[in-house]
Amino acid sequence: MSGNTIGEIFKVTTFGESHGPALGCVIDGCPAGIPIDILKIQKALDKRKPGAKQIDAQGNEIFNSAVTARKEADKAEILSGIFSDTNNATETPLSTGTPIGILIRNTSQHSKDYSNLKKSYRPGHADYTYDQKYGFRDYTGGGRSSGRETAARVAAGAIAQMVLENTTTTAVHTNSKINIIAWTKEAAGVKAPEVISLNNPSSIDKQTIDTLQSTIETNSMRTSDTQTASEMSKAISKCRAEGNSAGGIIRCLVTNIPAGLGEPVFDKLDAELAKAMLSIGAIKGIEFGSGFESAKMHGSDWNDAIRSSSVSELDTSPYFETNHAGGILGGLSTGAPIIFDVVVKPVPSIFIKQHTIQKNNFEMTTSNTKFQNTDILIEGRHDICLCPRIVPVVEAMTAIVLADMLLRNRNARR
Repeated sequence: MSGNTIGEIFKVTTFGESHGPALGCVIDGCPAGIPIDILKIQKALDKRKPGAKQIDAQGNEIFNSAVTARKEADKAEILSGIFSDTNNATETPLSTGTPIGILIRNTSQHSKDYSNLKKSYRPGHADYTYDQKYGFRDYTGGGRSSGRETAARVAAGAIAQMVLENTTTTAVHTNSKINIIAWTKEAAGVKAPEVISLNNPSSIDKQTIDTLQSTIETNSMRTSDTQTASEMSKAISKCRAEGNSAGGIIRCLVTNIPAGLGEPVFDKLDAELAKAMLSIGAIKGIEFGSGFESAKMHGSDWNDAIRSSSVSELDTSPYFETNHAGGILGGLSTGAPIIFDVVVKPVPSIFIKQHTIQKNNFEMTTSNTKFQNTDILIEGRHDICLCPRIVPVVEAMTAIVLADMLLRNRNARR
């Protein structure tokens, strides 16, 4: 099975299945000397993990109606690629420049919940397509196609974020590091109010981002508005009561990005981000900036006018009056914030009887197999809406792409 690696210089390979003993990743191409904060890796995993607790602004635990009851510790075990002085317990480990191996053990598999799927295919899942490609499939938990695989991506994304934090950029008007933040823009038909404007990108300042980050981290839906979070939770609870599921939209914002990141023609920054996002199993679409609304606009409205800041005689750095391009032109970053939305499909595991097909025998392979119509009722522990758990995955995949592009960009100029 190929297709398990992303990146050209900063390469990430994931391995493992939902109901196997463990999953993990190998990161190759991480520069030597990067401080590796293990607590940050764990914090990122805790945001994604099933059964995760969240605390609101008052310190109260939040119940999340959207997520599965499956509880996993998701403790990251770093097997290789970092070094710390054993004589100095307070010293932060550093990357050695060799492959970084991270293992995450599975501890809460209920494989018996999938025994009725040995012959049948779940609608909306990859059961049928995997069987058709390989003539064989792991029917317990979806195997490699399970959303649990994203835990390894989040661990790798945390390392990528550390690369971004410790790599010099030339972002205009700031000495700040590249910042990536994602949130639930819409879930179960409930939309959050707009908090950033494509017509006024200069309004996206540090205070705005800090407030946004604080709000996202203190509500169960990881959205930009606490009242909206409550409405989303109610809509999702209704889906749960009906045995159904819901989809949504995640927005991602990248600030302090230097201009010129990307590798035209076929490795454009937006193309690489799109590939990374669409590699996440539940994501079915992506748009940058004004996206599909661009079809309704005129060039005079869509074009982002460029101006000189004229901060001083020594600083005449350019800026864009609007950001309909979403921070990318010609496949290269403009220096304006990168803004994109991704569409999250409804969770396919629903507790409503569905039409499907089943094999007429118990063999695992599809050769000489005939099929017949049947109905299926899913059992087990499943998310109702994936949006809050996909937020950290979107952040992780964005960091992985940007870390790779930043390292590739070093060779662009003499």
